[in-house]
Amino acid sequence: MNDQVLDGPHGPLRVRVYTPSAPAGPGLVWVHGGGFAAGEIDMPEADWVAERFAERGIAVVSVDYALAPLPRTRAAAAGAPERAGVHYPVASDEVEFAFRWAVESGLARGPWSLGGASAGGNLATGAALRLSHGTGPVPALAVLAYPTLHAVQGAPDAALRAALDSDPDADVFGPEPVRGMYENYLGGPIEDADIYAVPGTASVAELRGFPATIMITGEVDELRVSGEAFAAALRDAGVDLDISIEPGTRHGHLNQPELAAATASIDRFAARILATSPENKEQP
Repeated sequence: MNDQVLDGPHGPLRVRVYTPSAPAGPGLVWVHGGGFAAGEIDMPEADWVAERFAERGIAVVSVDYALAPLPRTRAAAAGAPERAGVHYPVASDEVEFAFRWAVESGLARGPWSLGGASAGGNLATGAALRLSHGTGPVPALAVLAYPTLHAVQGAPDAALRAALDSDPDADVFGPEPVRGMYENYLGGPIEDADIYAVPGTASVAELRGFPATIMITGEVDELRVSGEAFAAALRDAGVDLDISIEPGTRHGHLNQPELAAATASIDRFAARILATSPENKEQP
């Protein structure tokens, strides 16, 4: 792997490139999570994930996008200092820029997919949606791990509500925390947000042309409601969709490499990414 600093749309933008020893053709631009205000490219959800994809022959560009402010209450909970930051559309622009750069970089024969986890899934989805509405390039595949796509999401069904009630440590994405996370990212009220900031609000018509999508959600994770609602809209728009729940997981299982579920998700994601290349179509 090696780090490169690009002349990004809002100043220097660091990306980390993972080059497979046995390239299979496709590439992936990957975006870590962290509630828009935390996370970095050394965390397992970025570095471990990218290494595992590279082992499977996929070139990876991991994006060190600019973070939103770390509010005082969240900083105190994490034992960290309060930190200034940026607001939408900075990180979204940087992810789109990194994808365009990767496609032109020659790092992989292609095609290139775009994906991310949690808030990174939001950034990847918003960038893919914007690319699909413009002149492209449109990702071959959207790769989404337990994404947050709505600032106001629906209530969980009775089964998920019961699972969350029985596991309080997993019950952290209720309406108020999610709204607060988005308001901090946006730097203003959620009512003013566009569809590229909150992709779950895109209409069926606006989703036509969105790339084929694979999404894996957590089993005991209220953000699953957001992912499933977006998946339903993708289906209505005629988008090729593969959505599944990783059994036995809370939110963020790709940040826990010791879990068998993390590797299981990587295997399913990688199979779909590899299949975007005609030379790999016959592989499982």
